[in-house]
Amino acid sequence: QVQLVESGGGLVQAGGSLRLSCAASGIIFSINTMGWHRQAPGKRRELVATITSGGRTNYADSVKGRFTISRDNAKNTALLQMNSLSPDDTAVYYCNAYNEIRGRTSWGQGTQVTVSS
Repeated sequence: QVQLVESGGGLVQAGGSLRLSCAASGIIFSINTMGWHRQAPGKRRELVATITSGGRTNYADSVKGRFTISRDNAKNTALLQMNSLSPDDTAVYYCNAYNEIRGRTSWGQGTQVTVSS
């Protein structure tokens, strides 16, 4: 059974930093593209960043230069380092895994990030 468990969310002041972690189990981590998405109240879920099995990264324009996605295949973990946070970054952040061979996507339950002004 696939499980993606996010952690590291919380309340932070504007300009601060948080690091989100996504622990994966039940998947062959190394063949998955890992991603972070977020959903703010009243808004659609949007892509934040992805990292392929080969380490290629992609970022939403709104987070480029502030957020860094990485992965540790030995620990089956994906990370999202978020710096220079602003209230606009307030959202529930979801981890997802996309199996590059089978084309299947799994989602975590999400972790709340709240940035106060």
